[in-house]
Amino acid sequence: MQKSAGRRKFGENQGMIDTTERVWADLKERLKRSKFRLGIRLNKQDKAYFLKHGSDKIRQHAIDFVNQRLAPAQPARDGKQTPYRGHPVFAAQHGTGTCCRGCLDKWHGIKQGVELTGTEREYIVYILMSWLEDKVLQ
Repeated sequence: MQKSAGRRKFGENQGMIDTTERVWADLKERLKRSKFRLGIRLNKQDKAYFLKHGSDKIRQHAIDFVNQRLAPAQPARDGKQTPYRGHPVFAAQHGTGTCCRGCLDKWHGIKQGVELTGTEREYIVYILMSWLEDKVLQ
């Protein structure tokens, strides 16, 4: 990943995206500058749902949501496809700027109008799960 104009960009020939704790720590610092993103929290029901079903099940839900709602080049209802409530992954998407293709472009440098690659999908799920694990442990 290369830093450019205050946000991260993905290179087509880069291979696997670096999903280390350093990348997550850097993103958390950038997200803290957004009052909107900082204000997103897990409610009691979402936290209980996460604890009841476990990380593996929630990760599978995240994969499904990313594949269905974000991966297409032109997702249905883009910008409005992610509810604010109803599942812990939805809160994580808003909290991490992975809720629509516009936010993916703004916060993660993943361009709109092109289907997400497998590596980009893995990166998004990694970010979602990192946010959720942080919030559940709070």
